[in-house]
This record gives sequence, C-alpha cells and structure tokens, in this order.
Amino acid sequence: MVKNEKGTAGQNLPYVTGITLIATLGGLLFGYDTAVISGAEKSVQLYLINSLGLSTWVHGATISSALIGCIIGGAVSGVFASGIGRKKTLIIAAILFLLSALGSGYPEFLFFNEGEPSMELLYMFNFYRIIGGIGVGLASAVCPVYIGEIAPAHMRGRLVSLNQFAIIFGMLVVYFVNWGIASGQPAEWLNNVGWRWMFLSEAIPAGLFAVLLFFVPETPRYLSMVNRDEEALKILVKVNGTAHAKGILADIKNTVEHHSGKLLSYGTTVIVIGILLSVFQQFVGINVALYYAPRIFESMGAGKDASMLQTVVMGVVNVLFTILAILTVDKWGRKPLLMVGSVGMAIGMFAISALSYFEVIGIGTLVFIILYTASFMMSWGPICWVLISEIFPNKIRGKAVAVAVAAQWAANYFISSTYPSMMEFSGAFTYGFYGVMSVLSLLFVWKMVPETKNKSLEEMEELWNCKAKAELKERAAVAQ
Repeated sequence: MVKNEKGTAGQNLPYVTGITLIATLGGLLFGYDTAVISGAEKSVQLYLINSLGLSTWVHGATISSALIGCIIGGAVSGVFASGIGRKKTLIIAAILFLLSALGSGYPEFLFFNEGEPSMELLYMFNFYRIIGGIGVGLASAVCPVYIGEIAPAHMRGRLVSLNQFAIIFGMLVVYFVNWGIASGQPAEWLNNVGWRWMFLSEAIPAGLFAVLLFFVPETPRYLSMVNRDEEALKILVKVNGTAHAKGILADIKNTVEHHSGKLLSYGTTVIVIGILLSVFQQFVGINVALYYAPRIFESMGAGKDASMLQTVVMGVVNVLFTILAILTVDKWGRKPLLMVGSVGMAIGMFAISALSYFEVIGIGTLVFIILYTASFMMSWGPICWVLISEIFPNKIRGKAVAVAVAAQWAANYFISSTYPSMMEFSGAFTYGFYGVMSVLSLLFVWKMVPETKNKSLEEMEELWNCKAKAELKERAAVAQ
C-alpha cells in the first residue's frame, strides 16, 4: 500500500479542489431544491390548493411531493452509479434539477393557460417537483461518493465534509433569493408571479452544474471497476502525482471486488440503529422548520418581509453551526454532539409549543427557532450522515446504507406532509410532538448508539460481530 505521510508531494491540489467544488454544486442544489419551497409554499397554496377547494392534507402532500422523488432517486442511485458511472449520474441529476426548476416555475408550459388552476395543473406541478426530488436523491447519494473516490486519502474527510456544508449553504442562498424576490412586493404580485421566480432561480445553479460536469473526470475507482485502467491511471497521475499513482491504482484493483453479505449478517441491532438514526433525524421536525419557516414566523406575528428576513437569519445560523460540527466532530465525538443537540432541540421546540399555546408573539419565537435549528445543525444534521457512513460493516454497507437512506426520506415525507393538518389541529401539540421526539432521540443515542470516534471500520465490524453472537446466544436461551 502506498503511504505518503505528508500527503502533498506531487499532488495537484488546485485541480483536486476545483473538481471537489464542482461536485459540491450537487450538494448546493440538494439544499437549494429542498428549501426553495419555503418561500413559495403559501403562494402555491393560494394558487393551486385553495382556489380548487382542496384540503390541508393535499397542501402538505404538494409541498412535500419532491420527497417522493428523493426516495426514488436514493433507491436507484446505486444502480445508476455502478451502471453508467458517477459522473454521468451527476449529469442526469443536474438535468433533472434544471427541468424541475423550469417546470415548477411555469407548470402551465405547453398544456395549460396561466391563471387557470386545475387538478391537471396541480398534478403537473407535483410531477416537476418529483423529478427535482429524483435529482436530489441521486445527488445526495452520489456527490459524497464522487468526492471520496477522487480525493487523495489524507484530505478525503475534509473534502467530503464540504458537501454537507454545500447543502446548508444552498439553503442559505435560496433564503436570500426568496427574500430578495418577495421584499417590498405586494402580496398579489407574489402570489401570481413572485413564487414562479423563486423556482425559476434554481435554473441558474442547475445549468452551471450541468455544464461544469463535462469538464470533470470520472472517478478512478469506477474506471478500474469497468477495466479502463489506463484512463484511471491518467487521472490518478494528475491528482496524486506520478510517484504514487501506480501504487494507488494497485490498491484500487485489490479492493474493487465488492464482497456482499446478507443484510442481517451482523444481527438486527446495527440495522435498527441505522434506521432509527435516520428516522429520528426527521421526526424531530427539522424539515418543517426548513420548508415552512416563513409561515411559522408569520403565524407568530411577523409581517411578510420580516418573516423572509428572519428565515435568512436562521439560514446564516445554520451555516455557522454546521461549520462548528465539522470542526468538532473528531474532537468531541459523535455521541456527545448528538446528545447536546437533542437537548437544545427539545428546549427550543417545547418553548415554541408553549408560546403557541399561550399565543405569545414576539422575538422569543425567533430566538427559540434559531436555538432549535442551531442545535440540529451542529449535531443531527451532519453527524447522522457521518455515523451512517461509519457504523455499518463493509460487507453489508451498500445494502444497509440504502435501507437507512430510504427510511430517512420516507420519514421526511411523513413529517413534512402531515405538518399542515397537525397545525390545523393544534400548534402547541405539533411543536410539542417534535419536542418529545427530541427527548426520545436523546435517550436513543444514550442507550443504543456506539461511539465511532477514533475507531477503524474493522473495529466497528468486530463490535457488531460480538453483538450478533450475543443476540444468537440470547435467542438460543429463549428457545430452550
């Protein structure tokens, strides 16, 4: 195995950094597409839901429809990445982002007349949002893989972490864009035209992503998997330098065969933990705050422009606390960050629940929402993905990650789509529910989640081997 302690000799760091920044545009679009709905959802409700006399359940399902695409995209990402390559899969994702931006902004294209809402137009709007969601699902799975496979080993962790930062930064960018579009505009213009510009704005980064991807290489690992070793070597030489390229290619050739095991080869505990990490990440209600932030602030007394500005403030805080997580995860450990985050989220949500119950309107709402989102962004936001990439043994990682990610998108859809009807029942109950989930997430991490800090993947595999043997002994004892 080639070892380079300093890790810089002969490497083309500007080239590697440039490739990584292009790839992280996929993460930025992931965040952009996820949060763009926050500024447009109220106008979409008036234009496509209320005008047709439809229920709050339809409203929630429409606002969350992109998540159906996310589930699909995540499910097929492995097939695409292995079948046509990482680069081509990302190009497909970029095209889907572009089509979704244009179609969501003008769903009447070709088949309908503007200003004449109908059920068919609602279906078409949801169709465009779903194909954007497929792009999100593909990008969420393939962007980290692409960066990880192209980056030199000594800087892989830092470069992959940039993708998570790009997701949060994409949300911040679209908060600014939505605020800029809505600021100073009359409600009538916003409800008829402004929401369209919010969706259409995504076409700019999506188009840039699609064009720039034609200038990046395929990953050496994929090229080696399809027996294109000469191409793989050329890229490795350009990235790592001639002195190390052949040795790295030899290492890749030794590991390209994926030895798969049955999903429950290491018992049920590790799979349950992976699923619950994903489910709790969504059941604490984070995407409600991201999708419906302006509406939440307006419901607490802020005007239209003020609610958009408060959403921008929340986005800035999210970026800052994501950076905090990236800087501290290897120092403080995964479990402490998750537990501290759960406590902060619980305090924030229970406080918002109380404010809603007593109909108290003021700056306190913004303070506690920021406390809640900051707590999430420095813990469950990035750390959940870190743990999912670390806890599963090598032999089942592909299958187990797919199960965990599918559970995450499904939980995301459930929580986001039920929010409007829950709020119709009781705001205090809704936010209190998310507070209870935050408390349960704390207990779950404390009791079940192992610390992975400073542990090799082989050590984690041995841990689950021991637990699997213990499970078998326990079942045998019960059977007797």
